[in-house]
Amino acid sequence: MSLDPAVLAGYSHDRSSLPGSIPRVIVWPESARQVADLLKLCNEYHLPVTARGAGTSLEGNSIPSKEGIVLSFEKMNKVLEVLPKDFQVRLQPGVVYDDLNRQLSSYKLFFAPGPSSGDVATIGGMIGNNAGGLNALRYGVTRNHVLKLQVALADGSLVWYGTQAFKTSSGFDLVQLMVGSEGLLGIVTEIVLRLHALPERRTAMAQFNELDAAAQAVFEIMASGILPGALELIDPISIQHVNRYKNWDWAEVPTLLIEFHGTLAGTEGEVELVRDICTAGGAVKFELASTSAMVEELWSGRKEITNAEEALYPGYTILNGDIAVPLSQYAPTVHFAHALGEKYSLQVSVFGHAGDGNIHCHTLVPPDEAGALEKGHLAADDLIRFALAVGGTASAEHGIGMAKRDFLIEEHGQSVEVMKKIKAVLDPNNILNPGKMFL
Repeated sequence: MSLDPAVLAGYSHDRSSLPGSIPRVIVWPESARQVADLLKLCNEYHLPVTARGAGTSLEGNSIPSKEGIVLSFEKMNKVLEVLPKDFQVRLQPGVVYDDLNRQLSSYKLFFAPGPSSGDVATIGGMIGNNAGGLNALRYGVTRNHVLKLQVALADGSLVWYGTQAFKTSSGFDLVQLMVGSEGLLGIVTEIVLRLHALPERRTAMAQFNELDAAAQAVFEIMASGILPGALELIDPISIQHVNRYKNWDWAEVPTLLIEFHGTLAGTEGEVELVRDICTAGGAVKFELASTSAMVEELWSGRKEITNAEEALYPGYTILNGDIAVPLSQYAPTVHFAHALGEKYSLQVSVFGHAGDGNIHCHTLVPPDEAGALEKGHLAADDLIRFALAVGGTASAEHGIGMAKRDFLIEEHGQSVEVMKKIKAVLDPNNILNPGKMFL
């Protein structure tokens, strides 16, 4: 553990734009028993506890309570057992997503969701926020891969939820209750995940002159019977930023990135069908990546948007919106996001997982403009309310944390009181990540 002020300061914030909070102490547990024993002590003395993976949360999910305790899982980072015949892996919560998949590749298996922050995101954090990613369209989000969890409860109990069977109708599904609970109901100390076989992959880029044409192509692809491994939209402003950052010359037009998963023969047919769909829908260019280097470049263009904007706009606050809407509302929502940029005189870039209606909207707020941050927050709030009005959600994969607590009520109404009752039963002294999710 550490009481060093410099160390405490490093754990006082996450990647959100919210102000940090200095914790009382940092603890690095090395076993489930240590986690449970610490929770029992904290429960007795009513000390708040925040579990932390890599601190990449974007909504203030892992900002500690003032004078609270941070449990950092950096030392609980082991893959405990790979079960290739069961398509499963048993591991600790501090394992990093990309590190896990590197280890699984020798078994020709992978953990599928594909978060853009996979080089740092931990599995425990992904479970806390029910993280999604590039591959969630085909394989599902984190929730669809978690089979079994060991959980330390607020009173110091260690319990197992779930089963290693792929399907069960036995009792309440407590695993699903834990996934997405942001550390409010218990702290995950061991995990069993469902895996998938590594498929043959092919990647293509389709460029359009108009956003509506790109969005219509997304609908036509989804209606064709093909289920892509990934189907991403990047708007012209995002591409402009990546071009400047990487000194590229991609056409700055609405662009789709499509990944095909399956057998080589199967993906060949899918590629040609999607090529026809895009061409008939007005694509000005459809290009299939012919080398691994080109595949890497295409996905780098998608994953580097945040890095590009942080490098190009030092000192700016980048408000990272994360909503999802029904597929029919995808293009109208992107248009609305761009219009908000004009309304509030702020630069807005939009990209996301188009195949499942997930939109990421970056609002770039200059540091030296009076009232700009307030306008940025107003724009972000307007976008969320638009998404809710058309049947969407305030958070597709980043969670609620502290930043979106108002919208939990707007989205779920009276059912929030049911959530609070569950919290009160499992954590009557409110020591587990207090101040998050609920007002």
